[in-house]
Amino acid sequence: MSVALADESSVRADVLRHDWTRAEVRALFDLAFPELMFRAQLAHRRYFDPCAVQISTLLSIKTGGCPEDCAYCPQSAAYETGVKADKLMALDAVLEAARAAKDAGASRFCMGAAWRAPKERDIDPVCAMIAEVKALGLETCATLGMLTAGQAARLRAAGLDYYNHNLDTSPEYYGSIITTRTYAERLDTLAHVRAAGVAVCCGGIVGMGETREDRVGMIATLAGLPAHPESVPINMLVRVAGTPLAQEAPLDPLEFVRTVAVARIAMPASVVRLSAGREDMSEETQALCFLAGANSVFFGARLLTTPNPQPDHDRHLMRRLGLRPMQQ
Repeated sequence: MSVALADESSVRADVLRHDWTRAEVRALFDLAFPELMFRAQLAHRRYFDPCAVQISTLLSIKTGGCPEDCAYCPQSAAYETGVKADKLMALDAVLEAARAAKDAGASRFCMGAAWRAPKERDIDPVCAMIAEVKALGLETCATLGMLTAGQAARLRAAGLDYYNHNLDTSPEYYGSIITTRTYAERLDTLAHVRAAGVAVCCGGIVGMGETREDRVGMIATLAGLPAHPESVPINMLVRVAGTPLAQEAPLDPLEFVRTVAVARIAMPASVVRLSAGREDMSEETQALCFLAGANSVFFGARLLTTPNPQPDHDRHLMRRLGLRPMQQ
């Protein structure tokens, strides 16, 4: 017997909605799990091959010493986490890592620097990295903190394809996690990136002590942007000793899967990345996330400064699930 959908508009292929209300997003979270997964699969299959997964690799090109106080971040200078402040990596070292990532199957190479915002003197060497990585045949991505409109334009001219700048959580809960940068400043950077013609990578972190209503608020905000982020990373908090969230209770894995599924439905044409926290997830949880519409992961043993599953383990899991790398 078939089951009628209460709201067909949430999975229609011909409509990308930017007017999601919190009530509508909340209703998705509250669906029975089989119904939620069914709707997520419908949305996913209309825009993507359900068996294709985009593979990225993330490299910290400038580690530690960040002046921000993000409560989850081991790179903040405000916390004693054992992460030391390093200078910007040399170009040759970055290219060596990019070549290794490509050889391992990555199609996108992401470069992250622990800055509140890059100084003008930082832009030229980062632009050189972007241009050289692009020349290797990889998509390029960077996360450098807040950008001005001019900096975003320079990065685009160098060949930057994606810029990552997460909202992290809901507007209401944001002040409990970060006090050194406002929500509005994050939105301003996203606007500069979009205006420069760079694709947006923007998502958040769950498991930081937020409520489901905060997860509703985060997804409603992302889905309400004038253009949906082309890439939406959903991170599970990695609890790092020395950070204020080190003792935070783990989030229910099924609630994490629900968050992935709701993001897929609300932003059906976006790549939804299963990001940080996979090292602590069971294979069954990850499989459910792929079923819920996640179609991107990071390959590599580390994500900036925290652990990530070994590439061989990921390949084995993908083979078992019948998944394959997404072609550019």
